Amino acid sequence: MDYKKVNKTSWNDRVMVHLESDFYDVPGFIAGKSSLKQPELAILGDISGKSVLHLQCHFGQDTISLSRMGAKVTGVDLSDTAIEKARELNTTCGTDAEFVVSDIYELPNVLNGEFDIVFTTYGTIGWLPDLSKWAKVVSHFLKDGGTFIFAEFHPAIWMFDDDHEKVHYNYFTSDPIVEEYTGTYAQKDSDVAFKTISWNHGLAEVMTSLMEEGLTIRHFKEYDFSPYDCFGGMQEDGPDEFRITKFGNKIPLMYTLKAVKGISAPHDARTPHDAKDPLDA
Repeated sequence: MDYKKVNKTSWNDRVMVHLESDFYDVPGFIAGKSSLKQPELAILGDISGKSVLHLQCHFGQDTISLSRMGAKVTGVDLSDTAIEKARELNTTCGTDAEFVVSDIYELPNVLNGEFDIVFTTYGTIGWLPDLSKWAKVVSHFLKDGGTFIFAEFHPAIWMFDDDHEKVHYNYFTSDPIVEEYTGTYAQKDSDVAFKTISWNHGLAEVMTSLMEEGLTIRHFKEYDFSPYDCFGGMQEDGPDEFRITKFGNKIPLMYTLKAVKGISAPHDARTPHDAKDPLDA
Protein backbone atom coordinates (compact mmCIF):
# COMPACT_ATOMS: atom_id res chain seq x y z
CA MET A 1 0.00 0.00 0.00
CA ASP A 2 1.36 3.43 -0.98
CA TYR A 3 1.34 5.26 2.36
CA LYS A 4 2.17 8.61 0.79
CA LYS A 5 -0.76 8.43 -1.60
CA VAL A 6 -3.15 7.26 1.15
CA ASN A 7 -2.08 9.95 3.60
CA LYS A 8 -2.01 12.72 1.02
CA THR A 9 -5.61 11.89 0.10
CA SER A 10 -6.63 11.84 3.76
CA TRP A 11 -5.13 15.27 4.42
CA ASN A 12 -6.53 16.75 1.22
CA ASP A 13 -9.99 15.56 2.27
CA ARG A 14 -9.67 17.18 5.69
CA VAL A 15 -8.45 20.63 4.71
CA MET A 16 -11.82 22.29 4.08
CA VAL A 17 -13.30 20.83 7.26
CA HIS A 18 -10.35 22.17 9.24
CA LEU A 19 -10.55 25.61 7.64
CA GLU A 20 -14.17 25.92 8.76
CA SER A 21 -13.67 24.48 12.26
CA ASP A 22 -13.63 26.32 15.58
CA PHE A 23 -10.50 24.31 16.40
CA TYR A 24 -8.43 26.32 13.90
CA ASP A 25 -10.47 29.57 14.27
CA VAL A 26 -9.40 31.01 10.93
CA PRO A 27 -11.34 34.30 11.40
CA GLY A 28 -9.55 34.90 14.71
CA PHE A 29 -6.25 33.98 13.12
CA ILE A 30 -6.74 36.41 10.25
CA ALA A 31 -7.55 39.10 12.81
CA GLY A 32 -4.11 38.59 14.37
CA LYS A 33 -4.30 35.65 16.78
CA SER A 34 -1.15 33.50 16.83
CA SER A 35 -1.54 29.75 16.38
CA LEU A 36 1.68 28.99 18.26
CA LYS A 37 1.48 27.53 21.76
CA GLN A 38 3.54 28.28 24.85
CA PRO A 39 5.62 25.06 24.90
CA GLU A 40 7.20 25.77 21.50
CA LEU A 41 7.36 29.52 22.09
CA ALA A 42 9.34 28.86 25.28
CA ILE A 43 12.19 27.29 23.30
CA LEU A 44 11.84 29.26 20.09
CA GLY A 45 13.02 32.63 21.40
CA ASP A 46 13.51 35.74 19.28
CA ILE A 47 13.39 34.73 15.62
CA SER A 48 13.30 38.19 14.06
CA GLY A 49 15.46 38.18 10.94
CA LYS A 50 16.01 34.41 11.07
CA SER A 51 15.32 31.98 8.23
CA VAL A 52 12.93 29.19 9.23
CA LEU A 53 11.93 25.96 7.48
CA HIS A 54 8.60 24.65 8.76
CA LEU A 55 8.08 20.96 8.00
CA GLN A 56 4.59 19.45 7.66
CA CYS A 57 2.87 22.82 7.94
CA HIS A 58 -0.74 21.80 7.03
CA PHE A 59 -2.52 24.94 5.74
CA GLY A 60 0.06 27.31 7.12
CA GLN A 61 -1.16 28.90 10.33
CA ASP A 62 2.03 28.24 12.29
CA THR A 63 4.12 29.20 9.27
CA ILE A 64 2.35 32.54 9.06
CA SER A 65 2.57 33.00 12.85
CA LEU A 66 6.35 32.56 12.59
CA SER A 67 6.40 35.10 9.76
CA ARG A 68 4.48 37.56 11.93
CA MET A 69 7.31 37.20 14.48
CA GLY A 70 9.74 38.62 11.93
CA ALA A 71 11.22 35.48 10.42
CA LYS A 72 11.55 34.57 6.76
CA VAL A 73 9.64 31.32 6.67
CA THR A 74 9.15 28.49 4.19
CA GLY A 75 6.38 25.98 4.91
CA VAL A 76 6.29 22.47 3.45
CA ASP A 77 3.50 19.93 3.29
CA LEU A 78 2.59 16.78 1.36
CA SER A 79 -0.98 17.99 0.78
CA ASP A 80 -1.32 20.13 -2.33
CA THR A 81 -4.77 21.24 -1.19
CA ALA A 82 -3.34 22.41 2.14
CA ILE A 83 -0.55 24.36 0.44
CA GLU A 84 -3.02 25.99 -1.95
CA LYS A 85 -5.04 27.21 1.03
CA ALA A 86 -1.86 28.21 2.90
CA ARG A 87 -0.90 30.49 0.02
CA GLU A 88 -4.37 32.03 0.02
CA LEU A 89 -4.21 32.57 3.79
CA ASN A 90 -0.75 34.09 3.47
CA THR A 91 -2.09 36.61 0.95
CA THR A 92 -5.10 37.40 3.13
CA CYS A 93 -2.86 37.98 6.17
CA GLY A 94 -0.38 40.12 4.19
CA THR A 95 2.62 38.03 5.22
CA ASP A 96 5.53 36.93 3.02
CA ALA A 97 5.82 33.23 3.87
CA GLU A 98 6.59 30.82 1.06
CA PHE A 99 5.03 27.39 0.63
CA VAL A 100 6.23 24.21 -1.07
CA VAL A 101 4.38 20.99 -1.86
CA SER A 102 6.65 18.04 -1.10
CA ASP A 103 7.02 14.77 0.71
CA ILE A 104 9.53 15.36 3.51
CA TYR A 105 11.95 12.70 2.30
CA GLU A 106 11.99 14.21 -1.21
CA LEU A 107 12.44 17.80 -0.02
CA PRO A 108 16.23 17.98 -0.67
CA ASN A 109 15.41 17.36 -4.35
CA VAL A 110 12.80 20.14 -4.38
CA LEU A 111 14.14 22.93 -2.18
CA ASN A 112 17.58 24.56 -2.02
CA GLY A 113 19.27 26.43 0.80
CA GLU A 114 20.07 26.21 4.50
CA PHE A 115 18.11 27.70 7.37
CA ASP A 116 18.79 29.12 10.83
CA ILE A 117 15.89 27.09 12.24
CA VAL A 118 14.02 23.95 11.24
CA PHE A 119 10.65 23.81 12.99
CA THR A 120 7.99 21.10 13.23
CA THR A 121 5.24 20.54 15.75
CA TYR A 122 2.36 18.28 16.85
CA GLY A 123 1.29 15.22 14.95
CA THR A 124 4.08 15.17 12.38
CA ILE A 125 6.52 12.27 12.73
CA GLY A 126 3.78 9.66 13.06
CA TRP A 127 3.22 9.94 9.31
CA LEU A 128 6.83 8.97 8.57
CA PRO A 129 8.09 5.37 8.63
CA ASP A 130 11.82 6.11 8.95
CA LEU A 131 13.13 8.68 11.42
CA SER A 132 16.73 8.24 10.28
CA LYS A 133 15.72 9.62 6.88
CA TRP A 134 13.73 12.37 8.61
CA ALA A 135 16.73 13.42 10.71
CA LYS A 136 18.92 13.51 7.59
CA VAL A 137 16.48 16.00 6.05
CA VAL A 138 16.48 18.12 9.21
CA SER A 139 20.29 18.19 9.26
CA HIS A 140 20.50 18.79 5.50
CA PHE A 141 18.57 22.05 5.77
CA LEU A 142 20.17 23.39 8.96
CA LYS A 143 23.10 25.76 8.82
CA ASP A 144 26.07 24.79 10.96
CA GLY A 145 25.07 26.01 14.41
CA GLY A 146 21.42 26.11 13.33
CA THR A 147 18.61 25.07 15.68
CA PHE A 148 15.96 22.38 15.38
CA ILE A 149 12.74 23.14 17.28
CA PHE A 150 10.37 20.24 17.85
CA ALA A 151 7.13 19.79 19.80
CA GLU A 152 5.24 16.52 19.52
CA PHE A 153 2.61 14.42 21.23
CA HIS A 154 4.18 11.90 23.58
CA PRO A 155 4.57 8.33 22.27
CA ALA A 156 3.00 7.01 25.49
CA ILE A 157 -0.43 8.32 24.48
CA TRP A 158 -0.28 6.60 21.09
CA MET A 159 -0.11 3.20 22.82
CA PHE A 160 -3.77 3.36 23.87
CA ASP A 161 -6.91 2.58 21.93
CA ASP A 162 -9.20 5.50 21.04
CA ASP A 163 -11.18 5.14 24.27
CA HIS A 164 -8.02 4.90 26.40
CA GLU A 165 -9.24 1.63 27.88
CA LYS A 166 -6.22 -0.54 27.09
CA VAL A 167 -2.74 -0.56 25.64
CA HIS A 168 -3.40 -1.47 22.02
CA TYR A 169 -0.35 -0.33 20.04
CA ASN A 170 3.39 -0.90 20.33
CA TYR A 171 5.43 1.91 21.89
CA PHE A 172 8.25 1.07 19.50
CA THR A 173 8.15 1.35 15.73
CA SER A 174 6.67 -1.79 14.21
CA ASP A 175 4.26 -2.57 11.40
CA PRO A 176 2.30 0.29 9.81
CA ILE A 177 -0.89 1.24 11.66
CA VAL A 178 -3.71 1.31 9.10
CA GLU A 179 -6.92 2.96 10.30
CA GLU A 180 -10.19 4.30 8.92
CA TYR A 181 -12.05 7.18 10.54
CA THR A 182 -15.09 9.38 10.19
CA GLY A 183 -14.66 12.87 11.63
CA THR A 184 -11.40 14.57 12.54
CA TYR A 185 -9.65 15.81 15.66
CA ALA A 186 -10.68 19.33 14.66
CA GLN A 187 -14.35 18.50 14.13
CA LYS A 188 -15.27 15.14 15.57
CA ASP A 189 -18.86 15.17 14.26
CA SER A 190 -17.83 15.82 10.67
CA ASP A 191 -18.95 13.23 8.11
CA VAL A 192 -15.60 13.27 6.28
CA ALA A 193 -14.27 9.70 6.04
CA PHE A 194 -10.66 8.75 5.36
CA LYS A 195 -7.95 6.11 5.73
CA THR A 196 -4.52 6.73 7.28
CA ILE A 197 -1.23 4.88 7.58
CA SER A 198 1.00 5.82 10.51
CA TRP A 199 3.82 4.65 12.78
CA ASN A 200 4.68 5.09 16.46
CA HIS A 201 8.16 6.37 17.36
CA GLY A 202 9.64 6.12 20.85
CA LEU A 203 11.70 8.87 22.43
CA ALA A 204 15.00 7.02 22.07
CA GLU A 205 14.37 6.65 18.34
CA VAL A 206 13.72 10.38 17.99
CA MET A 207 16.80 11.45 19.91
CA THR A 208 19.16 8.86 18.44
CA SER A 209 18.18 9.71 14.87
CA LEU A 210 19.01 13.38 15.47
CA MET A 211 22.26 12.71 17.31
CA GLU A 212 23.45 10.40 14.55
CA GLU A 213 23.08 13.31 12.12
CA GLY A 214 25.32 15.59 14.17
CA LEU A 215 22.70 17.38 16.25
CA THR A 216 23.26 17.98 19.96
CA ILE A 217 20.16 17.99 22.14
CA ARG A 218 20.14 21.11 24.29
CA HIS A 219 16.61 20.90 25.71
CA PHE A 220 14.09 18.14 26.37
CA LYS A 221 10.90 18.49 28.43
CA GLU A 222 7.82 16.32 28.93
CA TYR A 223 4.40 17.79 29.71
CA ASP A 224 1.38 16.24 31.44
CA PHE A 225 -1.03 18.18 29.21
CA SER A 226 -1.79 18.84 25.57
CA PRO A 227 -2.21 22.40 24.28
CA TYR A 228 -5.01 21.07 22.06
CA ASP A 229 -8.33 19.36 22.80
CA CYS A 230 -7.56 16.64 20.26
CA PHE A 231 -7.94 13.33 22.11
CA GLY A 232 -11.14 11.74 23.35
CA GLY A 233 -12.37 12.37 26.88
CA MET A 234 -10.36 15.52 27.59
CA GLN A 235 -11.00 18.29 30.11
CA GLU A 236 -9.59 21.82 30.11
CA ASP A 237 -7.59 22.53 33.25
CA GLY A 238 -6.31 25.94 32.19
CA PRO A 239 -5.68 28.04 29.08
CA ASP A 240 -4.37 25.66 26.40
CA GLU A 241 -3.98 22.88 28.98
CA PHE A 242 -6.03 19.79 28.22
CA ARG A 243 -5.74 16.45 30.02
CA ILE A 244 -7.49 13.13 29.51
CA THR A 245 -9.93 13.05 32.42
CA LYS A 246 -9.40 9.41 33.42
CA PHE A 247 -5.60 9.86 33.52
CA GLY A 248 -5.37 13.34 35.05
CA ASN A 249 -1.74 14.39 35.28
CA LYS A 250 -0.42 10.83 35.61
CA ILE A 251 0.89 10.38 32.05
CA PRO A 252 2.82 12.61 29.64
CA LEU A 253 0.88 13.95 26.65
CA MET A 254 3.57 15.91 24.81
CA TYR A 255 7.22 16.88 24.80
CA THR A 256 9.48 19.58 23.41
CA LEU A 257 13.01 19.21 22.10
CA LYS A 258 15.65 21.67 20.96
CA ALA A 259 18.81 20.55 19.19
CA VAL A 260 21.73 22.31 17.55
CA LYS A 261 23.70 21.18 14.53
CA GLY A 262 27.46 20.84 14.88
CA ILE A 263 27.79 21.56 18.61
CA SER A 264 28.98 18.59 20.68
CA ALA A 265 28.83 20.11 24.16
CA PRO A 266 27.36 23.17 25.89
CA HIS A 267 30.83 24.76 25.95
CA ASP A 268 33.88 23.41 24.12
CA ALA A 269 36.75 22.77 26.54
CA ARG A 270 39.04 24.83 24.31
CA THR A 271 36.68 27.82 24.43
CA PRO A 272 37.04 30.49 27.14
CA HIS A 273 34.28 30.22 29.72
CA ASP A 274 33.02 33.70 28.91
CA ALA A 275 32.62 32.92 25.20
CA LYS A 276 29.15 33.58 23.88
CA ASP A 277 26.95 30.53 23.46
CA PRO A 278 25.99 30.10 19.77
CA LEU A 279 22.34 29.76 20.79
CA ASP A 280 22.39 33.28 22.17
CA ALA A 281 23.42 34.78 18.85
